Amino acid sequence: MTTLFISDLHLEPTRPAITALFLAFLEQRAWQAQALYILGDLFEAWIGDDDDSELGRTVATSLRALVESGIPVYFLHGNRDFLLGERFADASGIQLLPESVIIKLAGEPVLLLHGDTLCTDDVEYQAFRAQVRDPAWQARTLALTLAQRRALAGQLRECSRQTTQRKAAEITDVNHNEVDRIMRKHGVAHLIHGHTHRPALHDWILDGQPMRRAVLSDWYEQGSVLCCDAAGWRFESLPLPGA
Repeated sequence: MTTLFISDLHLEPTRPAITALFLAFLEQRAWQAQALYILGDLFEAWIGDDDDSELGRTVATSLRALVESGIPVYFLHGNRDFLLGERFADASGIQLLPESVIIKLAGEPVLLLHGDTLCTDDVEYQAFRAQVRDPAWQARTLALTLAQRRALAGQLRECSRQTTQRKAAEITDVNHNEVDRIMRKHGVAHLIHGHTHRPALHDWILDGQPMRRAVLSDWYEQGSVLCCDAAGWRFESLPLPGA
């Protein structure tokens, strides 16, 4: 059977067509899978598990239906939904993963990441990441009211949009030396991640061994899923209805 990987859906109420596409994916394509891995940024912003938005409840309900059908769903935090916690996991049935994890695909160890830690040339972002991943910062943020957190999330999104626009493309992509370093560190020849919104399958030789890195696509103009089984790795596009 096929293991499916997705990331960077950036679900938000202002893009209902993408949410509908994701829910249809959960109800149809994902039911044929051995497992589903969501490698971060499922939501455009997640302000805490106490958020009472309809979007969060709808997504949790659909994920729960898939899990109860016998398909395990694993979630690895991204840079937009790092506050997603155990309460949402309990409601949806998903299993939370650490920020890096090795799984087996067709007997081969494969490293999974969101991908932002590979972008080491973006020094400004790495400093911001260290701040928001600090438990003390998260505790202070979660102590704010929902209204305050919504306002903060909007400010952070706008700041991210402005800073990304002014940065050179190579700054916001992965550092290839860091990719090699992390694969040597974990002793793997296969890596799957998202974050950069630059979908591709990269093959190269490292220390005399063939390497493969799959970069997952975002879900802006259409959906995209990486399918991995005994036949290999391949991307499948999920067009929006009427597209």
